[in-house]
Order: sequence, then structure tokens, then C-alpha cells
Amino acid sequence: MENKMFCYQCQETAGCTQAGVCGKTPEVAALQDLLVYVTRGLAAVTTRLRSEGGQVPRQTNHLITLNLFVTITNANFDKEAIRARVSETLQTKRELLALLHSREGLPEAALWEGSEAEYPAKAARVGVLATQNEDIRSLRELITYGLKGLSAYTKHANALLREDPELDAFLQKALAATLDDSLSVQELVDLTLEVGRYGVRGMALLDEANTGTYGQPEMTRVKLGVGSRPGILVSGHDLRDLEQLLEQTRDTGVDVYTHSEMLPAHYYPAFKKYPHFVGNYGNAWWKQREEFEAFNGPILMTTNCIVPPKPSYQGRLYTTGAAGYPGCRHIPGGVGEEKDFSPLIQQAKHCPPPTQLETGEILGGFAHHQVMALADQVVEAVKSGAIRKFVVMAGCDGRAKSREYYTQFARKLPGDTVILTAGCAKYRYNKLDLGQIGGIPRVLDAGQCNDSYSLAVIALKLKEVFGLADINDLPIVYNIAWYEQKAVIVLLALLSLGVKNIHLGPTLPAFLSPNVARVLVEQFGIAGIGTAEGDLELFLGEA
Repeated sequence: MENKMFCYQCQETAGCTQAGVCGKTPEVAALQDLLVYVTRGLAAVTTRLRSEGGQVPRQTNHLITLNLFVTITNANFDKEAIRARVSETLQTKRELLALLHSREGLPEAALWEGSEAEYPAKAARVGVLATQNEDIRSLRELITYGLKGLSAYTKHANALLREDPELDAFLQKALAATLDDSLSVQELVDLTLEVGRYGVRGMALLDEANTGTYGQPEMTRVKLGVGSRPGILVSGHDLRDLEQLLEQTRDTGVDVYTHSEMLPAHYYPAFKKYPHFVGNYGNAWWKQREEFEAFNGPILMTTNCIVPPKPSYQGRLYTTGAAGYPGCRHIPGGVGEEKDFSPLIQQAKHCPPPTQLETGEILGGFAHHQVMALADQVVEAVKSGAIRKFVVMAGCDGRAKSREYYTQFARKLPGDTVILTAGCAKYRYNKLDLGQIGGIPRVLDAGQCNDSYSLAVIALKLKEVFGLADINDLPIVYNIAWYEQKAVIVLLALLSLGVKNIHLGPTLPAFLSPNVARVLVEQFGIAGIGTAEGDLELFLGEA
């Protein structure tokens, strides 16, 4: 059967050729391919402009960042919105080209100025498979997906008015390098690790933005039940969007709930001042079709993790930022702009309260600052043998039945182990009531996938406390679930810090060619997962 598209950037696919497993159509996939292509071209122009001593406007940096974020899995399904971004990118590129002293040696993507009528034909020629060499293609995509994840972090930092011009310049230089046919496999491997190093820097920028704006996350019990008033449900990752919504819903009789990756918002002191910020509703992103229907009120998707909605609630689903879905109302607003959430608030007032899904509380808030506050207890527990191992089980959740492995693995972990987590993978085990060790919870949730930086900081701090020369000598094992491109930048960041023997599941990425996978295995000890019992024996030496 002839391919209508080709995409293999997420965990659930070995290569989507007729339609995306995420739900995107071939037309949307083609426009996303084209958007990545013209963004690479723009990055080549900005990189040349900087080399000539020119200045790249902040708005252009933000445009490139948002373009990449838009193409992350499950972020934007709206072909008209993506087409508009292609056109805006070409116009921006045209303006910057006029500022160059020389166009000599620029790649074709930097010079292409096609009309909208040419978009479909061009898109068909510039997708993933346009690179013929399998290993070069694999490394280019690994770099691109890492940069997509890095763009997500920098976009959230930008929303809180934090900038890192050197980070923007590197991101664009690395993106432009994926057009360079002269680069060897080894040079692309080296660039991949450099992406990881800048990934750490991007995570640090976002951590500073979040904590500088909202305070240091602290140990918090989050309510899982519902109130008696109408509500708005906020999903995705953007804390600035949540802040604006909470301000605009003050004294309106409308409550606000978090969903999936927004759960960690409850850990920040600044959000605790809102009495109508009730709690968390539901679980990981992939359960949203049932949970959004049961919520009854409006839902705001601030970033990726959209599942194509049921007609029963599509009229209550709103998007903003990088997110988009055809037929759903989009709330506009760029960096530094106030968004108007009044349509959601007015609709919520006419909706019944949420249907209760569960009761009780969930404990979280163990980002690096809070864990370091417990450092004496943690060190003593390790020295005494009360804690034998920390198990990093960060990352993403997903629909595959094979992900039940993570619940089984967590359940079977012996009582002298502690799970360090961040991201929605935690929903596989954060309600199991695994108990405590000397007052230290056995599941330490650092927050969103965006907060994986905390896990690196904790590991580096423990390395310092125990006087170790190598981070791999710590009593920490890594059993990470992945789904989309933010998990890719987390992986590259860990590799750049020297972490080895990371296990990645439920499958290794399809975009890794056999030779590239071999490099990761031989140099870094990357491996997949087996059975819960077999991996327990591998990690801990016991069944």
C-alpha cells in the first residue's frame, strides 16, 4: 500500500504511513513536515545572520520555538493553524534574508519561498524519508526530536518572561545542522550529545522561571474529589495559563481543577492562595475521552497531549498556545500578553459540577529543593541500609497494554527502595499507597516531565554528599517510560551528564537505526525492558 505519510516520532508507532496513531491526518502530517522544513531553513538564516554580527529579534526566537512545539506529538491537529505558521515563517525568513551580507552556501530550505499552492508538493518531498542514508536520517531525527523537547521547555520559560539568547542561538544552529549533508555520523553523534547538554541548560532555565515566579514546590496533599460548583479543567503543562485562569475565575462561582501533567501546579506556594483551586481530576492524558466527558464543564488544553475528542464534549474543549484542534475554540495570546478566558468561564457557569471519579488525596511536591530539605534523613536512610536503591521511573504514560509493566514493577519493588518520578508515567503507580521509609514517602514526585531537571539535581547533589567520583556509583537505577519528544530531551540530558545503563520502555524508539542504537548501547548502556520480575532481578539482584 502506498504511503500517505510517514511519522515515527512517538513510542506507539514503528512508522505511521496511512494515518497517525495519535489521530493526525496525512494532510496535517504533511503540513507539520513542511513547517519543520521551513523552520530549519529559517534557523539556517538566523545562524548566518548571527555569524555576520547581526541581531535576531526575540519574536523570531519565539516563532522558531513555538513552531517546533506545535509539531510535538498530540499538540496540534489544526491544519489551517499549521498552514498559517508555515506562511508566517516564510515571511519572517524573507525579511531576515534581506539583512544578510551573503547568501552563499545557504541550504535550499533557507532560500525556498513557495506559495501556498506549492505547499502540498513541497511537503511530499521534505519529510523524514527525504534523507536516504538510514543512520544520518536517524541522527537527524534524534537531534530534531531533542530540539522539539527543548523548545517545549524554553517556550514555558519564555511565557514567564525568561530568556536565554545563547540557548536560542544553539537550538537554531543545531536545527540548521540537520540540513548539512557534509556532516558525518560521528559529527552528528557529537551534536546529539551537545543537544543534551543544552537540554540541561533549558531545564535549568525553566526551573528558575517556575520557582522564581511561583515559589519552590513543597510537599503537598492534593484532593482527588470534586466540589459542588461548576468547574474548568486545565490540562497540558503551562503554569502561566493556569495562573491567568485562576485570576480570572476569582469570585465567579467557578472552580478550577488540574488534569494529568498539571497536577504538580498544586505543589507551588503561589497557587495555594486560590480557594477555588480545588484539586486534581482524573489520570494520565490517554484516559481523557472518558474523563473529559465526565467532567461536564469546559476543558483548557494548554499544550500537547490532546486525544481527538468525542462529539459529546468537543464544544467544551478549548486550546491555547501550541495546542490546536479543528472545531475547538482557540484562545490567542503570545509571550507577555494577557489571555481572555471569559468564554470558558461563561460556559462553565451553565454546566453541572464534575462527576466524581475518585476520592482521597495524593502526595507530591518532591522537587529538588524539597528533597534537599530532607537530605539528612535521606543520607541517614541510605547509610543505615533502610534505603537500598532509588529507582528513577520518570517519563510518559501511554495507552499500550505493555505499560502495565510499570505498575507491576512498582508493586513488586521491595520495601527498601524509593521511586523518583516526574511526568505522567507516575499515574501508573502514584495511587498504590506504597508507604514510607522512616517518614520518607516511597514515591517522590518531582512534578511534570518539565521538572525532570529536579531528578538530575538530586542525583548530582547525592553524588556530592557521598563524595563519589562518578554519578553511576550512586545507588540509583533508571527505568524510564517514554512517549514523545520531551522524553527524548530528558534522555539526552541524562546522557550528557554521564548517566549510563538507562532502561527505556516499553519499546526503544523506532527512529533509532540499528547502527545508532548500537552506539547508544555500547557507549551508554542503553537497554530496553523485559518482565517486571526479570528486571527486578537485573536491577536489585533478586526476584
